[in-house]
Amino acid sequence: MCYHRVTRGAVVTSKLIAAIAAVTLVTSGSAAPAAADEALREVMFVGNNWEGTVDVIESSGSYARIGRLNVIPDQAQRLTEIYLNPIRLAFFLGIRNGPGEGHDQLVDDMYTTPDGSALVASRPSFADVVSLNLSTGAINWRFPVSGYRADHMAVSPDGARVAVSASTSNTVHVLDIATGQQVGSFGAGDKPHENIFSRDGRRLWNMSIGEVNTDLDDPFWDWTKGDRHITVVDAQTFRTVRTIDMRSRLNAAGRSDLSNAVRPAVFTPDEKTLYFQVSFFNGVIEYDVATDRITRVKELPKNPDTSDDRTTFVNDSRHHGLSISPDGSKLCVAGTMDDYATVVNRATLQQGELVEAIKPYWATVSGDGQDCVISEAGADRVSAISFATGRRVASVAVGDHPQRVRIGHVAQGWTAPTSRR
Repeated sequence: MCYHRVTRGAVVTSKLIAAIAAVTLVTSGSAAPAAADEALREVMFVGNNWEGTVDVIESSGSYARIGRLNVIPDQAQRLTEIYLNPIRLAFFLGIRNGPGEGHDQLVDDMYTTPDGSALVASRPSFADVVSLNLSTGAINWRFPVSGYRADHMAVSPDGARVAVSASTSNTVHVLDIATGQQVGSFGAGDKPHENIFSRDGRRLWNMSIGEVNTDLDDPFWDWTKGDRHITVVDAQTFRTVRTIDMRSRLNAAGRSDLSNAVRPAVFTPDEKTLYFQVSFFNGVIEYDVATDRITRVKELPKNPDTSDDRTTFVNDSRHHGLSISPDGSKLCVAGTMDDYATVVNRATLQQGELVEAIKPYWATVSGDGQDCVISEAGADRVSAISFATGRRVASVAVGDHPQRVRIGHVAQGWTAPTSRR
């Protein structure tokens, strides 16, 4: 196994702004430029979960940092509310000592509005979603989710709506991205996690991962992890049109040993195939949507220095982070607990070089579609790996514990508002 020593330092969006279009759709799910007469700049946002900041970097090329945003300008107010409510305080401390690994989780996911004027972010420990004015840093609106923790989000292809998982209430809220008003919601499995809008915006897929904060990780105790399934809803009515429990599909594929907790997932460009990661597994699973069956399972190398003790895996995720090249020919896998990332040939499922990375926690695609961009939560940086060569081409330092990385837009000439951070 070849690890490349590193030095210190997500789906492709279109850069075209049509001259006559009021809104440009982005197939990646990141918010699109809206006004034809407004010059917008494509950038990449990196959420520094333990710090409560978002770094704004170039979306390709050098990936140089452009600025930093404070995502918790209301921190004192939120903490006062939490400490005055015993139940909220119990959950707040539970998040800190559970999924936060001893830290507050202050920013998880983020997207920009179509006009590039605001950044919408989910804040797990504050159990909310906020819209931040990119010019002033002030909060435009705040939406408290049901329950006590906000998690992964997704934005509709037209950039008008954002879906957020409320993980402790088993609910997904769908909000108007401009106003923060709820336009709908639906129930999911236990601990809803990843959300994906279909390319045409008609369907919304949610993956629930079940309980990940206990040490009952031996396969014998799998039944304690709860109801884990994919919920597919009509994105207009929010009625469930399909429920997929991967348990029976994995069993049919001869992999009853694998968890059915679906983690990060990506569709091929034609949306006929879904690739996903599951709890505890160092690999990728291929699922054919039309025939409703698992077609291939790719197990990736283990790092000999990584313990096989499942209780040491962060929130049950051995590998957490997956993206696909624009042409659908390559997958990029973040091997979180095994400290590497690798590009996998989709036709053969053969992995490329294992590029050393410290706790890579997410994988997305650069703005030009040439690279896979991973967040290295254990090294406080993001790195770009070429889809063509499978090798690292850039790294840039960011804030404390980067996780989600998303493409977005800001105004041309944008500079970060003055902040205490």
